[in-house]
Amino acid sequence: MRKLSGIFLVGLCLGAVGAVVITARQDVPAASAPLAVAESLTTMSESPASTPTPTPTPTPSKSATPTPKSAPKVAAAELDRLMSSGTVSAVVFDRQRGEATASVRADRAYTSASLVKLLIALAVLERGGPTASVQKMLSRSDDELASQFWSAYGGPAIVTRWAAKLGLTGTRAPEDPGRWGDTRITARDVVRIYQYVLEHAPGAIMAALRDATERGSDGFRQYFGIPDAAGDRPWAVKQGWSCCRPTRMLHTSGVVGDGDRYIVVVLSEHPASVDYATGSKRVTAIVRALLG
Repeated sequence: MRKLSGIFLVGLCLGAVGAVVITARQDVPAASAPLAVAESLTTMSESPASTPTPTPTPTPSKSATPTPKSAPKVAAAELDRLMSSGTVSAVVFDRQRGEATASVRADRAYTSASLVKLLIALAVLERGGPTASVQKMLSRSDDELASQFWSAYGGPAIVTRWAAKLGLTGTRAPEDPGRWGDTRITARDVVRIYQYVLEHAPGAIMAALRDATERGSDGFRQYFGIPDAAGDRPWAVKQGWSCCRPTRMLHTSGVVGDGDRYIVVVLSEHPASVDYATGSKRVTAIVRALLG
């Protein structure tokens, strides 16, 4: 399986913050979200000192395929140790059990970089837009296509409409309407977007995420995080990266495991002095800890 993400920036930024409308380029998801996400993430402790009680694994019948071991519950302190500097948020949602196995700063907001392309794709496909171009925008994280769609399908209204439709409580349109990558998102909301995509959206979106290319359309290597950490487990991803307004963003999001069992979201903000290579390694180490 192959993977994705991408982004151009305005002058200073690399990667995922692209421009729109006729402004400079930059780097830069119908029904309410399932209550299981909000409830399970709320009950998960985000305190570094807390020790969550492991969820018992059902004993399979002799004729059944053994149920895979659940992803480990990870405390904020462990992720902070791996992060070293900056801030990280993470959520792992086990779709088989209907609960989060990890929730760290789930409501902390970050600029989205290319993760907003999930919402752009939903908006375009809902209105009968070009499927092949949407898939290219996702699999190669193509900023030029994202900017064209942003301008043609409503700009900031894409974010506000889909945030209301999906019940996204921490997602906000960018202050500058031309900078789609400055959309504000939270890890909790990204999990909700994936739940909707998996259950209700056209299959073309997940097909594109499974077909993510190693390099984005801007040449950035987008296999950090989930792809590098998943090992031989199947995965599908949408990645995001941007710099430096004034910090560096590196986000990995998607599904891991047979039957898309785990929704995994890691959002990270690094000092601009931390280069992409170092930040990418940190995000990959965090995903490894989350997956076990």
